[in-house]
Amino acid sequence: MIAVHTRAAAFSAEECDRVAALAASAPSRDARLVGQTQDHNLRRADLVWLDDVPGSDWVMDRIIDVVRDANRDTFGFDLQSFSESAQVARYDSAREGHFDWHSDIGDGPLARQRKLTMVVQLSTPDSYAGGTLEIMPSAHIQQASPARGDATIFPSFLLHRVTPVTMGQRLSLTIWAHGPAFR
Repeated sequence: MIAVHTRAAAFSAEECDRVAALAASAPSRDARLVGQTQDHNLRRADLVWLDDVPGSDWVMDRIIDVVRDANRDTFGFDLQSFSESAQVARYDSAREGHFDWHSDIGDGPLARQRKLTMVVQLSTPDSYAGGTLEIMPSAHIQQASPARGDATIFPSFLLHRVTPVTMGQRLSLTIWAHGPAFR
């Protein structure tokens, strides 16, 4: 079975607050799909790309440590870079924020090199309802940990989704590790 790796407390509560504050300090953009197409039936969220936010360099240092350990312990993939910015996604109940079933590998030059996806839960589980990250590594759906600061790492080719947020707001941090094509 293909593994899904959870790293409990990959980010502390204080670090989750710092990432959320960084995202709040920058203008957000309506989420798009690979290829910059927009389809609110598939995805409805607001995004902040951290490369555009001053003072966010420390976030990448933490990401590298977490992904390196998960890859060593669980996946053993040939990873070479983080060629895309980390993003903070806001799924708000006012917009019924969600992201339907998809994989993170696509036709774009960077999207086709994605090997691992990492999603860090920034919100407390009691601050929203719905918004569950679900991953389908086989015929059975696995729910990601809703604990604040937990990182869920999985192969980017796995189908996954975020169910509609029905109350409050869910914030998450997402990044992709890149490498040569699978053989």
